Amino acid sequence: MFSKIKLYINLMRLNKPVGIYLVLWPALWALWLAAEGTPPGLVLLVFILGAIVVRSAGCVINDYADRHWDGAVARTCDRPLATGEIKPRDALLLFAALGLVGFGLVLLLNPLTIMLAIVALFLTGLYPYTKRFTHWPQVFLGLAFAWAVPMGFAAVQNTVPHQAWWVFAITLLWTLIYDTMYAMTDKPDDLKVGIKSTAILFGDYDRLIIGLLQILMLGMLLVMAKLFDLNAIYYVSLILVAVLFVYHQWLIKDRDRALCFKAFKHNHWVGLVVLLGLILNYSAPFQLL
Repeated sequence: MFSKIKLYINLMRLNKPVGIYLVLWPALWALWLAAEGTPPGLVLLVFILGAIVVRSAGCVINDYADRHWDGAVARTCDRPLATGEIKPRDALLLFAALGLVGFGLVLLLNPLTIMLAIVALFLTGLYPYTKRFTHWPQVFLGLAFAWAVPMGFAAVQNTVPHQAWWVFAITLLWTLIYDTMYAMTDKPDDLKVGIKSTAILFGDYDRLIIGLLQILMLGMLLVMAKLFDLNAIYYVSLILVAVLFVYHQWLIKDRDRALCFKAFKHNHWVGLVVLLGLILNYSAPFQLL
């Protein structure tokens, strides 16, 4: 019994929480910006639980879609669907159950957020199949992850202001950055089995393009400060983000698979640093900065 539960935990990647953080941090950016400080407790709880549920559902449907390919990829060959330890039908049932749990959570919020959640579920299910027909699946993943931003604003303000779409764009761009690093890890295997990615598309220019995207993201984060009238402590957080980006460039400089994967996982600190900058920005001791 315990071994079966462990298989389902592995399928949902609950034993690897980095993906949850990558979903959660932008959602919390949106909540703090929308509330201009601490968001309502119920909304905060729903988004934290929702990040866990949605990320788990995304992993399940991703492994279902890739079950015929994962066995040929070194990093994914021991996934439960690839090994046959979990049946495809059971994975689909789990995906449906997680979808119902996620939708049940969002029913605690206002109608606009519920409508946006339907789009989020569609994007979550779409992403895994985009690897078959486009070299830009990272953009579709970015759309799925970034959709938490308009949902966050809708949950707090019952509207999605134009500034929210700037934060949405930043999140999409950030996803493209770190998921390209992730794809660099699997590039040799993906080329063999025919899976497409931005890492393959960018070729020898992958590090350069990632660097340019990092600079663009920093610029967009600076503009975000103007859009939301953020103070000096937020700008300090952006200095730390720049340092983290330099570190990530150093990790991927030789395109070593293990170090590229480390750079991908380490990206969640970028999201946390930005969040801490926002939290401190709205904290009373820093209001006069």
